[in-house]
Amino acid sequence: MSRVTSREARVGSVLRLAMPRGPVWGRAVAAGALSALCAVALLAASGYLITRAAEHPPILYLTLVMVGVRAFALGRAALRYVDRLAGHDASFRQLAVVRTETYRRLASVAPAGLGSSGRGDLLTRLVTDTDRLQDLPIRVVGPLVSAGVAAVLSVVAVGLVSVPAALVLVVALVVAAALGSVVTASIARRSDAETAADRGRVADLVLDTVRTLDVFAAYGTLDERLAHIDALDARVTRAVRRRASVEALVGALVGLIGGGAVVGILAVGAPAVVSGALDGPLWALAVFVPLALFEVVGTVPLAVLTLRRVRAAADRVERVVPGTTPVGIVPEPDAEAAPQDLLVDGPVTLAVRDLTVRWPGSETAAVDGVSFALAPGEVVVLEGPSGAGKSTLVDALVRFVDHDGSYTLDGVEAHTMHPDAVRARVGLIEQDPFVFDQSVRQNLLFAKESATDQELLAVLARVGLGDWVERRGGLDAGVGERGGLLSGGQAHRLALARALLHAFPVLVLDEPTADIDPDLGDALLRDLVATAQAVGRTVLVVSHVPVPAELVTRTMRMRDGRIAA
Repeated sequence: MSRVTSREARVGSVLRLAMPRGPVWGRAVAAGALSALCAVALLAASGYLITRAAEHPPILYLTLVMVGVRAFALGRAALRYVDRLAGHDASFRQLAVVRTETYRRLASVAPAGLGSSGRGDLLTRLVTDTDRLQDLPIRVVGPLVSAGVAAVLSVVAVGLVSVPAALVLVVALVVAAALGSVVTASIARRSDAETAADRGRVADLVLDTVRTLDVFAAYGTLDERLAHIDALDARVTRAVRRRASVEALVGALVGLIGGGAVVGILAVGAPAVVSGALDGPLWALAVFVPLALFEVVGTVPLAVLTLRRVRAAADRVERVVPGTTPVGIVPEPDAEAAPQDLLVDGPVTLAVRDLTVRWPGSETAAVDGVSFALAPGEVVVLEGPSGAGKSTLVDALVRFVDHDGSYTLDGVEAHTMHPDAVRARVGLIEQDPFVFDQSVRQNLLFAKESATDQELLAVLARVGLGDWVERRGGLDAGVGERGGLLSGGQAHRLALARALLHAFPVLVLDEPTADIDPDLGDALLRDLVATAQAVGRTVLVVSHVPVPAELVTRTMRMRDGRIAA
């Protein structure tokens, strides 16, 4: 029970975060309520005007009502515009806050804490489900407030004309709320959560299929995979249609109840009008109120259904990051704690002693009691077969995963340093370095925003990409999605250029030649190491294949999570 309650509290915190605050949102709510009141008053005043005019009174008796009808008509349109403009502005601004907070939470556990999340599903949660949260203020809170204000004031106004008519209106509103909200929401409750999850699975399958299309085609299983995606997508489509049918049913029920309210008010007021106890035009005003009011109140059941969908989206957004940091993940630093200097001048000595690393959820140590040191200017190779723990050790060095034992940089324990300060000193060039779908210039400026074009061209020349960039037309040349226009070697060279531009004192090259032809791989590795040495960097080369001895200072071999003596 406590776990469920805690999770509900976290979902509630996501919903509260999605709600805008401030004067802009206040204007939107006020304009929405006034627009709803104008809609009701417009029809009621029109009914009164038509009925009163049928009695052929002097025109002066109708002038005030005629002006009121025009004012309510103009006010309804103008206030509705203000409501939409201010409401969407406030909601979109708050959505940026939600996204920022979600990415901040992701950054606190990535990448080790996201191993079980599919990329497509994660993308759906961060885009579709997060965008769905904007419906909370726009399609839930705003309509509920407007309908509530309009309903209360309408009942009061009708009550001033006829108390029995007001009681009929109250009963109709209660029945509409019960049938529209309770019954239909219970029908749609399951489909909202299931549809949100199915959308994530569809996105995950589509992304995985696109990324490995050649494999499915080579093994003749592409049609089977596409059929599976089509079946799941059809399930989502059926759920969406079922939801649309429920919404249509709600609208029909509310409209029917509104018509019943009109008939009821006619029935209770007719005898009083015939007897002369009730003024005819005033009675017409009371009759016309439900016609407009139930158009406004009709948004309430739809708002309840939308709230179900928003809660399902908030639950999926909340699930992106666990409520508590799992054991093995680097604890998130205090928000007020500033990282140590991120710009480091001069060499750095890296040392680990009895370092032990466990992945989150695992009791077995992937790295067990490792000790070594990297002196400034050294080029050290860490060899070992796949699964020996090399990549886990690298993740610990850049603080992607937590560790036991001692890990120091210039004698300062990494546990006491801000993770960003550690990563400013130890730079990682991954086996598959990430390249942004931007220009060459922008890919480099991520490392140093203040760099001039001359600096960028110089660092590209240093890593052997100077002629290539010139042939491509300069720094504005695109590199394609995830570097699709680059070869594996060019991607590594671009990543090295970024690392040199950022001036990491310690560079870790994780399997830099894994996906490259052996002859080209040796040439690339020589260039990478020579370039890093030329600017005084300490280099740790992680590889499962031998590295030419003349390139390195010394070699360490890792097996079963330990470094051989």
